[in-house]
Amino acid sequence: MHTNKTALITGSTSGIGLGMAKALAAQGANIVMNGFGDKDGPMAEVAALGVKVGFHGADMSKPDEIEAMVRYAEANFGGVDILVNNAGIQHVARIENFPTERWDAVIAINLSSAFHASRMVLPGMRARNWGRIINIASVHGLVGSAEKSAYVAAKHGIVGLTKVCALENATSGVTCNAICPGWVLTPLVQKQVDAKALALGVSNDEAKRLLLAEKEPSLQFTTPEELGALAVFLCSPAADNVRGVAWNMDGGWAAQ
Repeated sequence: MHTNKTALITGSTSGIGLGMAKALAAQGANIVMNGFGDKDGPMAEVAALGVKVGFHGADMSKPDEIEAMVRYAEANFGGVDILVNNAGIQHVARIENFPTERWDAVIAINLSSAFHASRMVLPGMRARNWGRIINIASVHGLVGSAEKSAYVAAKHGIVGLTKVCALENATSGVTCNAICPGWVLTPLVQKQVDAKALALGVSNDEAKRLLLAEKEPSLQFTTPEELGALAVFLCSPAADNVRGVAWNMDGGWAAQ
């Protein structure tokens, strides 16, 4: 389905991004990865699926590095057919206590990076009259939670950006959609679980149950594999007319 297509996935050395990389690679797409920390293990996992894999360590808070990453993909892979804007960070505090530099960092990495990557890949996608931009938003792109002002603002922004991008390209073969996960047991969320277990003096499993029970009626985590399968669908011909959607995969969170 995606043979000879190239997918660029930001923040793909772990968690949701790595799940996206593996799902798209399994369909035959070549993969350009990005992120911090260990890259060799994740790259090997993706390469094992029989596709060409590259890596660019762009800092997603820096527009010039995002541009260099896209140029790298164009030079080494011939272009970017599928862009998955996934890179994200989190900081939790009340608004009056929220450090301004943390606000700036969350907005830069969770929202502005998606704009910069999109504006860089769109000319090539439009020239080829085929492209898929998938923005990994969050259920927090649809609803709010206390103490997550920057994250919720950024993710609501991503949903808005998705709609505009979809409308601007509506008569072309380029689509843009957002995926809005609920709780996914990524390294980012595991930190929150650990903190809850420590604070309440309960086991890790009990902390997970409590975390889910606060928001997610299904009482189960969404998996990177499930999200990857949704991305594969959005890249398929069946999704040619799915445009500007914010698709929540959240165990009923936003249905309440």
